[in-house]
Amino acid sequence: MRLLVIEDDPALLSSLAATLREEDYAVDTAPDGLDGLTKAQEGVYDAILLDLMLPKLDGWQVIERLRPSCRTPVLMLTARDTVPDRVKGLDRGADDYLTKPFDTDELLARIRALIRRSAGRSSPVIEIGELAVDTAARRVTLGGGEIALTAREYALLEYLCLHRGEVVSRTILYDHLFDEDDSTLSNLLDVHVSNLRRKLGRDIITTRRGHGYCIE
Repeated sequence: MRLLVIEDDPALLSSLAATLREEDYAVDTAPDGLDGLTKAQEGVYDAILLDLMLPKLDGWQVIERLRPSCRTPVLMLTARDTVPDRVKGLDRGADDYLTKPFDTDELLARIRALIRRSAGRSSPVIEIGELAVDTAARRVTLGGGEIALTAREYALLEYLCLHRGEVVSRTILYDHLFDEDDSTLSNLLDVHVSNLRRKLGRDIITTRRGHGYCIE
């Protein structure tokens, strides 16, 4: 999953990006509201973390200009914790609101919930036959036995499971699995798909020639 973090505090921005990458998210960053708005409008993200007090454009201006053309879920992060501030952010289009300082585990749980709800899923566990993908624990089991996956294999499987029944193009998968600093190889996706089929069964992922991949 790919996230955009818009935060003007260099230390916090660096720390957040590092923490999220340790959780196997692809992460893009922006140090001000204008750069963040441009990336949010031009990029493809599963969630956006947005500070309120930003230079050039504040968080309220960013969310106001972003909606309604962009449906990416937005989590506002701010030290402003009054009820009017929270109401203002939510009414302008934010999906959730977390005050600073925050607990990392709570932040990660809120991100997972936003992504899950955005995909129309209420439960953190996705079950497909004997396959179970626990998006909270990032754990995959098949027939009750745990399957070891690499971070990128898990991210690919999770995305396809969250969009079960949809044919997902290679372009969309690259957009959601790799951040702006990644250098990718043209056949990297095929390698990950091949590895997942080897570990989970040949029929787990269907290839639609010229269109993309699908979990049915």
